[in-house]
Amino acid sequence: MKLIIKLLISAFAVIVIAKFLPGVTLDSYTTAIIVAVVIAILNMLVKPILVILTLPITIVTLGLFLLIVNAIIIKLASSLIDGFSVDSLWIAILFSILLSILQSILNSLFKEDKK
Repeated sequence: MKLIIKLLISAFAVIVIAKFLPGVTLDSYTTAIIVAVVIAILNMLVKPILVILTLPITIVTLGLFLLIVNAIIIKLASSLIDGFSVDSLWIAILFSILLSILQSILNSLFKEDKK
């Protein structure tokens, strides 16, 4: 159940960001759910490989290169999904930053209290 809630939160965040960020287009709510699933799968499978391959440059830039890795994941998702497009790498960087911030806020709002 937690996985479904997190995917729906991510889909909602994608919808909100696509509405306000020029350069990001999204066709429908179903596409937003697909985008959330694909980004989650890419983060699970592709991102660790990219992080390991770019470890030296990530260390030199004190971790800032991870923003580029996140943008590559977003651009890869936009190339895999019809109905979702991100115009440039800079827009993808901004999209990934806003997505992380919005997901953090929404996850903290919907977090269950542990007793």
